[in-house]
Amino acid sequence: MNGNDTLARLAAVIESRKAGDPDKSYVARLFHKGGDSILKKIGEEATEVVMACKDGVPEKIVGEVADLWFHCMLALNAHGLAPADVLTELERREGLSGLEEYASRKAQQREKEDKS
Repeated sequence: MNGNDTLARLAAVIESRKAGDPDKSYVARLFHKGGDSILKKIGEEATEVVMACKDGVPEKIVGEVADLWFHCMLALNAHGLAPADVLTELERREGLSGLEEYASRKAQQREKEDKS
């Protein structure tokens, strides 16, 4: 079993619950409230990751990052995307320096703007 299997199983659970009863499912509740509620939770969880890292307690960091990843997976689902899409992008970036990858994205953005 690998991390991709875990993410794929979690993505399947999210998909199965998003249209459920908002009174019985946290996932359904967030989807029922709309996309902004999911985005708000991502912001809250990202802040909690920062605070946990500042505290330096490994268990807190792992727990908060898990919460952030979960809520990011809700956002992916809301946009018809899956964890595999993110993993594919990370694999594409593997071996590139962060500076090279950033420069490449900037160049692609300029090309799109020039065509507009």
